[in-house]
Amino acid sequence: MKVLICGAGISGTALAFWLSKLQFQVTVLERFPSLRMNGLQLDLRGHGIEVLKRMGLEAAFKDKAAPEQGMQVVNSAGKRLAYFASNTSGEGKQNFTSEYEIMRGELCRLFHEASVSAENVEYIFEMSIEQLRDGDDGISVTFSNGETAIFDLVVGADGQWSRTRRMMIGSETSPDPALHVLPGMCAGYFTTPMPMQEGDTFDSTMYLASHKRSVMTRRSDPRFLQVYMGCSTEEPAMKAARRGDTQQEKAAFTASYQGAGWRVPEFIDGMNAADDFYCERIGLVKLEAWHRGRIVVVGDAAYCPSVLTGMGTTCGVVGAYILAGELSRLGSGDGTRHATLDEALGAYETCFRPFMEQVQHGVGEESLLSKMLMPSSALGVAALNFFLRTMTFFGVQLSSSSFMKEGVQNWNLPQYKDLALE
Repeated sequence: MKVLICGAGISGTALAFWLSKLQFQVTVLERFPSLRMNGLQLDLRGHGIEVLKRMGLEAAFKDKAAPEQGMQVVNSAGKRLAYFASNTSGEGKQNFTSEYEIMRGELCRLFHEASVSAENVEYIFEMSIEQLRDGDDGISVTFSNGETAIFDLVVGADGQWSRTRRMMIGSETSPDPALHVLPGMCAGYFTTPMPMQEGDTFDSTMYLASHKRSVMTRRSDPRFLQVYMGCSTEEPAMKAARRGDTQQEKAAFTASYQGAGWRVPEFIDGMNAADDFYCERIGLVKLEAWHRGRIVVVGDAAYCPSVLTGMGTTCGVVGAYILAGELSRLGSGDGTRHATLDEALGAYETCFRPFMEQVQHGVGEESLLSKMLMPSSALGVAALNFFLRTMTFFGVQLSSSSFMKEGVQNWNLPQYKDLALE
């Protein structure tokens, strides 16, 4: 089987790794000139950790893992109000800081290197898909350089704003019917040179400000600081900023964070000087079907759960494993095999959709909890800080189940014989 994967991000490279175990000819297409190493810190949780272990890459992951030890919450004077250590016991759910933290680029590189070593996997950079035509004998792909080729399957692993998904559902117009941008939620990410000083640690730091503004800093490199800024898209400057226009987006964050307190002016200067700034409109991707004909989507392209769940990377890694596993069952035989490609793709969806429905359930819906976690007034900030401080005083950990979606119930990760480590 000839498979084309569009996107060399985490889901795409993870899928290429698994398909390299099968007798498939795999081509991974990436529109950027090289593997994209940018992006900030992410983590694996729950079933994502188990998939990593089944890949045989746990040790390699831990060699590159971010050294974050926990998360502290500070006030405008920089005083620590609360602290939540990571769960390093190897048992139970992770806390806010996972035992499996890593920089996005390092995880992409890990999966890429593990897959590209196989003779049946090829990566093509600076190339994209211009047109797809599904037929009885395969799917014809026209590339951005004008060349065409026939594949048995095309996989869209090109993220939240997936063009492959839009081709699959036949919707090239805006807005994308599968992408549900959550109202009032926007995040900016960047790194800034800020060497560690005496007394600094690798803890992440969270600061809450009024008007639904927050700042979090993290470190994986003693020379640089990662900065995450979240605010409301209802701010006038943010509403006016055009998506993808970095200068407009930076100006909007600068205006929106005036008077926010703590070290925010310092971070704003760092943001305006940063060349890796990225602004994300937080959203969910929901599709009635994850495949049509010989086209299928995986990861954020199929079921982006949003950063609010803390499960985006895990969903992409687990989803890639399930898709590869069901494809591994193609062939006639004993009733456990899939007779057709459509049957295999349907099984991928049947197996994994219950997982994703739990992860996405309630995301973006306004609730008492969401109002508490994103206070608009100074009084609301003070109340939340007091609550977090009380948790620390009584030794209550901020487990991922408190506000993330790690605790998927009544769902077991399948075993696939053809994907098992030798």
